[in-house]
Amino acid sequence: MDAVLRIGLGADVRLIDVLHRKAYRIVRLDGPELDCRRLLDLGLTPGEAISVVQATPLGDPLIVAIRGTRLALRRREAAWIWVQ
Repeated sequence: MDAVLRIGLGADVRLIDVLHRKAYRIVRLDGPELDCRRLLDLGLTPGEAISVVQATPLGDPLIVAIRGTRLALRRREAAWIWVQ
């Protein structure tokens, strides 16, 4: 999948491809509608700061920090979250 180039803003990347313990901002969710609605209900909304704080040795699940709490996300769910 090609990264989207936005002039002056940098490229969007999927949450599964980011460096751990670095802050990013959610740009969009791009996945199945019902699953993305669940993520929105959990507070993963565009504009919100998020960081990957831990991953298991096999990479599933990822532990993310958002809105002062930690959530465990499956890799397939994290792949739907695009950040900058």
